[in-house]
Amino acid sequence: MVTVRVVRGEEGRALLQARVEQIKRQGEGKPYDCVVGVSGGTDSTFVAYLVKSLGLRPLAVHFDNGWDSELAVANIRQVLETLDIVLETYVVDWPQFKDLQLAFHRASTPDGEVPSDHAIQATMWRAALAVGTRTIVSGMNFATESMSVPDWAYGHSDWRYIKDVHKRFGTIPIPSYPHFSLCYLACASAGHRVRSLSILNYVDYDKNEAQELISRELGWRDYGGKHHESIYTRFFQGVILPQKFGVDKRYGHYSDLINAGQLNRDEAMDMLREPTYDLMTQAFKLLTRSMY
Repeated sequence: MVTVRVVRGEEGRALLQARVEQIKRQGEGKPYDCVVGVSGGTDSTFVAYLVKSLGLRPLAVHFDNGWDSELAVANIRQVLETLDIVLETYVVDWPQFKDLQLAFHRASTPDGEVPSDHAIQATMWRAALAVGTRTIVSGMNFATESMSVPDWAYGHSDWRYIKDVHKRFGTIPIPSYPHFSLCYLACASAGHRVRSLSILNYVDYDKNEAQELISRELGWRDYGGKHHESIYTRFFQGVILPQKFGVDKRYGHYSDLINAGQLNRDEAMDMLREPTYDLMTQAFKLLTRSMY
């Protein structure tokens, strides 16, 4: 568990260096001393760059839910080849995962990203236990994603909730879906002493500067929006959430950047005047006609 939320400047660098030395000691004699999740997005790409620059030996783990854009695949390959990081990809059973996603749509809840978010976390913990490492390096950070609105999403870590949604609205069994319970996390933490390190909360993380760096050093290419490396997420956040639920997640994303001093309010208001997605209403009508 991470006990320190955000520590910047010299204090943050000192704490991070101490944690890095601990990870190296714990990883002695093992093929990897930590696991990092990669999606092809800014945060996870910068984490991979930072971990490697600190002298750690990471295993990169990617959860392939069938919705990766071509650019996401290209970014992951380009970045990891440049950094010389081994990649392990978990490819989900598509019919089962599709059924779970559709169950969430039929349930008419605004948290349609829960099936992916939960499985990503489960895949990371499974990978850490499989290779014997005690550290999962996370891209979670309070500079770009601290905003949380309970009405927008619930249950990312609640397997009972996910099971109930699927029981009510699913059509086929999903035995291969990666999942975890709070008991599982407690056993992994206490028994195997696996911990999560939110590394970006220990550095002066600026999203624009990070994008410039990974573009220059790693050949990374921008998607044009937060989490737009996923075709599904791009459409869900750009069309379904605002059209069906009146939720525009850009308000949260931009508020985080304003709080972090990386964006001013006038700039954010100008950006919010842009459409959330190019296809908008026609695409939404097409999708809902086929789903319900």
